[in-house]
Amino acid sequence: MDRTTCCIVGGGPAGMMLGLLLARAGIEVTVLEKHGDFLRDFRGDTVHPSTLRLLDELGLGEAFARLPFAKLEEMRAQIGGTTVVMGDMRHLPGRHKYFAMVPQWDFLELLAGAATEEPNFTLRMRTRVTGLRTRGDQVTGVRFLDEDGTPGELAASLTVACDGRDSVVRQAAGLRQQLFEVPMDVWQVRVDAPADSLKSGRVFAHFGGGQVAVTMDRGTYYQTSYLIEKGRDAELRARDVQWLRDRLGALFGWDDTVTGTIASWDEVKLLEVTFGRLRRWHRHGLLCIGDAAHTMSPVGGVGVNLALQDAVAAARILAEPLRRGTVGVADLARVQKRRELPMAVVQRSQQAEHTMIRAALAGTLDGDRLPVPMRLLRRVPPLRTVAGYLGGFGIRPERAPAFARVSSAARSR
Repeated sequence: MDRTTCCIVGGGPAGMMLGLLLARAGIEVTVLEKHGDFLRDFRGDTVHPSTLRLLDELGLGEAFARLPFAKLEEMRAQIGGTTVVMGDMRHLPGRHKYFAMVPQWDFLELLAGAATEEPNFTLRMRTRVTGLRTRGDQVTGVRFLDEDGTPGELAASLTVACDGRDSVVRQAAGLRQQLFEVPMDVWQVRVDAPADSLKSGRVFAHFGGGQVAVTMDRGTYYQTSYLIEKGRDAELRARDVQWLRDRLGALFGWDDTVTGTIASWDEVKLLEVTFGRLRRWHRHGLLCIGDAAHTMSPVGGVGVNLALQDAVAAARILAEPLRRGTVGVADLARVQKRRELPMAVVQRSQQAEHTMIRAALAGTLDGDRLPVPMRLLRRVPPLRTVAGYLGGFGIRPERAPAFARVSSAARSR
């Protein structure tokens, strides 16, 4: 049976960041990822200013800057005939006054490449965790199937669940989320468009006529999220796909040559939105972070940033106990205590946004009856920068631990 000091389940942003940081602390760490690569559509593609600052501190800023990405400096929403600037990043503190719009697989490849330079780091792809090893109430590692379907076990002093909203580890540990009501599910679809119609990096949110949709131009296509009332997926898919084409065309001003690239319902992927949190993120030998601990709504695109911040806090708090071999429940509770307030603030904000989405889907939201926060954003421009800061950095943003900091100059030598 294999052994490691820290087993991280899930090779998404939180898992890869935590693995990199702990490896730089000299801790033996193994990341288990069920897929064979990072190439998956419709994942969070916004890299926030706080994460860009973190990459600079880790000596990865220059490598990230070489990736192809677009800069988002403003977030706008169109409500009926009224435009509202929801956030302005152009006056944020620091070097990065924008969100970087980059495919998540490029970001993960960057983190994985840096982590594999550390002698204590192991990444095992095509390894599907199926359950937990336990001794009494203590989690002592995981059970898995390797790429050949062969069962195996990995013993670990600490297991960290970074396996997302449908966390297998969370379920196996018997940890149950408090779930909140949500008004919508989300259809996700790519829409090809002529190059001369694109303005790379822009994000458009449209509310009107009982519809809500957000589209992001990615240079060669529109990555589009279309919101539907919760639980209506099967009912709406019974219609001809032209129904969706027509609605998207009306919202975004796309003609048939654009919407016609949606060939069938097979190209429209469903995200069943769940939204909740664990009352306790841990048990002896196990910690949940990111969506495994607090499943975020997709509104605002903040879930990835929050998960990354969880990972940084966990690395800073747990590195020394892991080195000593004394990591205990009290250490894990410190991570939750550190990150619980930022999570709760974001979820409260998302609940307010859900109220607006519910009204929009019901057809009762229009430009003449804006919610109070939107009216304030229109009338008081500095509030747009405040909103940009809260979206880009959040409450209690985390900085790279001293043991993980490497300058770009040092990395290039």
